[in-house]
Amino acid sequence: MARDSKDQQLIELKDTIKELNTTIRNLNALIDAANKREEEHLQKEQVLQEQIDYLTKKLFGKSSEKRNDDFEGQLNLFNEAEAEKTAPDPEEEDFVTVEKHTRKRKSTMADKFADFPVQKVYLDVPEDQRICANCGTPLERIGEEFVRKEIEIVKPSIKVIAYYSVSYGCPKCKTDAEVPCIVRGRDGHVHMLHGMASAGTVAWVMYQKYHNSLPLYRQERDFKTLFGADICRGTIAKWIIDNALDFFAPMCDYFRRKLVEGRYAMADETPVQVLKEPGRRPETKSYMWVFRSGEFDEQQMVLFHYSETRAGDTAKEFLEGFHGYLMTDGYSGYNRLRDCTRTSCWAHVRRYLIDAIPKGKEYDHTQPAVQGLVYIDKLFDLEKKIHGKQGVTFDAIKKFREEKEVPVLEGFWKWFEVQHAIKGSRLYKALTYIENRRPYLETYLEDGGCSFNNNTSERSCKAFVTGRKNWMFADTPDGANASALVYSLVETAKANNVDVYYYLKYLLLKTPTSQTSDEELEKLCPWNPECKEALEDLHRQHQKEIFDAM
Repeated sequence: MARDSKDQQLIELKDTIKELNTTIRNLNALIDAANKREEEHLQKEQVLQEQIDYLTKKLFGKSSEKRNDDFEGQLNLFNEAEAEKTAPDPEEEDFVTVEKHTRKRKSTMADKFADFPVQKVYLDVPEDQRICANCGTPLERIGEEFVRKEIEIVKPSIKVIAYYSVSYGCPKCKTDAEVPCIVRGRDGHVHMLHGMASAGTVAWVMYQKYHNSLPLYRQERDFKTLFGADICRGTIAKWIIDNALDFFAPMCDYFRRKLVEGRYAMADETPVQVLKEPGRRPETKSYMWVFRSGEFDEQQMVLFHYSETRAGDTAKEFLEGFHGYLMTDGYSGYNRLRDCTRTSCWAHVRRYLIDAIPKGKEYDHTQPAVQGLVYIDKLFDLEKKIHGKQGVTFDAIKKFREEKEVPVLEGFWKWFEVQHAIKGSRLYKALTYIENRRPYLETYLEDGGCSFNNNTSERSCKAFVTGRKNWMFADTPDGANASALVYSLVETAKANNVDVYYYLKYLLLKTPTSQTSDEELEKLCPWNPECKEALEDLHRQHQKEIFDAM
């Protein structure tokens, strides 16, 4: 009986142990779940704090992406083997012998204004003082000497130019012939179709809005206060739109055809608001696209294109026929382009890593984002070095990249492969961005003419963004299209280092149309010697007019 009781107790103890083990397992599971939830909460808190720091930096921090020079040999802090592989051997450092040269003298203010008209002002002696103090004999003028120069701004003015057609008739035929012979001078210019504004006036209001970012309401005010002319902004807008659509569209179409025939191109896009887009609400986003020739092309073309959407079909249609290398940012819409070779921008990768650096850890080389940034900064330094050489060829650039940059890239990808980040964090976003762009980030190595980044295209786009901050929106699609055309010519002129105002005026004087041949359009390009000479003539003529008005 006692044995049965012990057996029963043993069974009960075993059951209790099982129950306790089950309870322990359940409690451990609950603890693990709680720990996991706590870890998730901590990660979310970390991501949110990171987001707060990021937004605070965007609002109140410096906007520049420049950093102080990194310490030499800093790669050793996290990858000694890679540092040894990529660090230059002092004994094998390249040295270039340059010819002796004379340093260019720094220009003075007198040099800067040497080509401007000069008005002489004589500091004369009053007539009653032109008497010899010794004998009272009247003094004679014996010479003059330079005292000083000053710069005077001549207030702008408006003049009305009235054109008259001169008629000639035959004095003999006017009585003898049934139909008298009469010839009249013809106006070869067509600007009267678009109002009273001359080519110079239209070029000026375009220059003010699209180069100086001066909105039309302020130009309307300036016409009143500076010139005393009551010209409303609607009239100014009509001058811009009508002339741009008629005379700038053929030029921009010619640039587009030349662009797609080239080997290199760059693209970017930015939002624009158009108030009166048919079938769309005023607050709906539209887009201004920028397509430009390669960064190192001799003939620079910058083309703005207005579109209702950001769909990739816009880029596909605009660049139809292009089979070269296209540099873009990370926007997936460019994936629609199948006939060209994509290259991705390393500057965008750099920005993502900069954003992933925790607050106050910018120079902490234990931070993964800082480590990745070291490699990219090294690539930028190498690009600056090779492009700083005079007369370097694309083949030489390609060879340099293969020898110097490929080892750095190998180190970068080794670093990338071992990185892990909290989902949703800035570092996670940076790594995801890099992973998605990886197929295109090394394409630039294939051709020395490819750009390393898309900064050149973004600088062209920035001119539009700066203007948009002032005029804020376009009223109609025609206005947006006209703006795209004018911005195209303004930025193309700037890219080819010609005067923007005189180039706009020159085109408005030439008034190219859809019937103008490609041969004639080529002569109107800002890189063409004939065009450059014509712009210099316009400048000299303008200087003469200023001098005559003094």
